[in-house]
Amino acid sequence: MKRRFIDPFAPAEVQRLVATFGSPLLIIDCERIRAQYRKLARALPGVDLHYALKPLPHPAVVRTVAELGGFLDLATTGEVQLVSRLGIDPARCIHTHPIKRDKDFRNALFAGVKTFVADNPDEVRKFRRYRADAELLLRVSFRSPGAVSDLSRKFGCDPESALELARLAAKLGIRLKGFSFHVGSQARDALKHVEAIEACLVLLKKARREKLGPLDTLDIGGGFPIDYAQRVPEIGRFCAPIRKALAGVPKDVRVIAEPGRFIAGPAAIGVASVMGRAEREGLWWYYLDDGLYGSWNGQMFDHASYPIESLKKSDDQKPSVLAGPTCDSIDVIAENILLPKLKVGDLIIGRAMGAYTWASASEFNFFPRATVVSVNETPGDTGKVEPQG
Repeated sequence: MKRRFIDPFAPAEVQRLVATFGSPLLIIDCERIRAQYRKLARALPGVDLHYALKPLPHPAVVRTVAELGGFLDLATTGEVQLVSRLGIDPARCIHTHPIKRDKDFRNALFAGVKTFVADNPDEVRKFRRYRADAELLLRVSFRSPGAVSDLSRKFGCDPESALELARLAAKLGIRLKGFSFHVGSQARDALKHVEAIEACLVLLKKARREKLGPLDTLDIGGGFPIDYAQRVPEIGRFCAPIRKALAGVPKDVRVIAEPGRFIAGPAAIGVASVMGRAEREGLWWYYLDDGLYGSWNGQMFDHASYPIESLKKSDDQKPSVLAGPTCDSIDVIAENILLPKLKVGDLIIGRAMGAYTWASASEFNFFPRATVVSVNETPGDTGKVEPQG
């Protein structure tokens, strides 16, 4: 059967979905998930892509990635349980949180996940009791001040201490798979990726020389950027230096990556409706049913600037303010934004809102999180809500 797709971001479809499911909404287009996955796969040939669930842990996204033959990157017991409920082969999953509780080990191993990450001696020692079933990647830190979020500040060992950590794992009888890194989110260029790849190849060579484990995996993390209010390099061009650096990887070493934002970010839009308005100091304030405590929290915590537009079009636009629904004065989405004069019920769209939005939203002031609607997951799919929990 030939797939029949709709464009859920088209104004008429947005209005239909709001009429069907209410507002606020997060609309996920699974066809855009496929497109983003394929773009990155073309940019990194031969690299196995493990979608990181963290930015958008929604069943429709997980199923779509799995349907494409993709792999998954899990970091919590909740993510392990979600993937298990969906019947995903645990052999296609890795568990990458460098700091784990004992129950996190047990739950992941019970589900069939075997590959884990550690970045310090205490964490490596936790593997001793699970060494018959678990295998280990050592995460190395490469500080990246140029990234929007420098993840190596919180996780990863110094490259100078990585070999000693590998020796400890070998001494404890833990199966050492290789090394991993993450240069940070929304990297501005690939120079830090290249530096990290070259350093990890040296570590792999030295560790293999000492026979510290099979050392057959290199995990190059994520950080691949997407467009928000500002444009970023096209992904093929961004990854060109990475491809060149990966040419030096031994043929028997599997290379994996952990894209999250790149897959999910452009594949969803946020939709909010005007629930009230007021004219203050010559500006119209429009109060939406979603805001900084909800789907728009990424403006505060993820340093994102989402492209915003009104579904109502008019050449007569005036500087306006968009505010969220809560009673907190900080809950303001945009100021001095050009908008037509809006009324209650008019819709505001946020583009590229798939990553770190609904996933990290709260229900502060008892305003509910946005309803998530997935579209184009299957032929003829025109909108589906799944219970979360």
